Amino acid sequence: MELVLNRVESGVPDPAADRAVNRSLWTLVNEEFTDRYAATAWAASEITFGLFDVDERELNVLGNVADLDVVELGCGTAYFSAWLARRGARPIAIDLTAAQLKTAQRCQEQFEVAFPLIEANAEDVPLADGRFDLVVSEYGASVWCDPALWIPEAARLLRPNGRLVFLTNSVIATLCVPDKEGPTQQRLLRPQRGMNRVRWSGGGIEFHPGHGEWIRILRTNGFVVDELHELYASIGAKSVEYYEISSAQWAAQWPIEDLWVAHLAD
Repeated sequence: MELVLNRVESGVPDPAADRAVNRSLWTLVNEEFTDRYAATAWAASEITFGLFDVDERELNVLGNVADLDVVELGCGTAYFSAWLARRGARPIAIDLTAAQLKTAQRCQEQFEVAFPLIEANAEDVPLADGRFDLVVSEYGASVWCDPALWIPEAARLLRPNGRLVFLTNSVIATLCVPDKEGPTQQRLLRPQRGMNRVRWSGGGIEFHPGHGEWIRILRTNGFVVDELHELYASIGAKSVEYYEISSAQWAAQWPIEDLWVAHLAD
């Protein structure tokens, strides 16, 4: 299966319908390949970010997570929470798709790493206020949920000075993906205006605000932006065989992902 971002669909958003579309998509995606690749991700010895595995030791955006209460929003198969649990964190992993969580539960049993898995919408999390030190989202809520809804939830869940770390597609990559099939191109293919909510004909509903809009949303909800890392593929990296949004050659020249780091002000 090729996950290719295709045509933009306009129209009045319906959050419940958006969630249903995305749940159906990720049930299929899990069946086609994330279930198959989950064990490999769970077995990784280091924490990395993005399609081209940028090492956390290079970025140092998480720091020491031992004894931290962490919630992962849009966890998928929950490999990121597993990485954190092995380093002494206490993660809770949230996802909308039951199939993904079933895969995560199987991996918990296989790797003997246990933490709570909750089937829920990251825009409305059934957990108490001020419970967490860290909120993370790696291609989860950060792409598939409305930031006007999930960022306030992240703020609600965090303690004062709690941190938010999330990874999403870069703005420029989204602008360079063809309307039809194929990976990112070396030219702009659509206007940035109107990219806050996008429905691709070959996938689900995604949210891709520009940098200015991300900053506005974060600040409105009490966050201070600490860092924005624009992630590239390393020179000589290989393209990802099952996710064809970008070749390694393209991503070595332009940022393929944006990694945001913020903290909740007192």
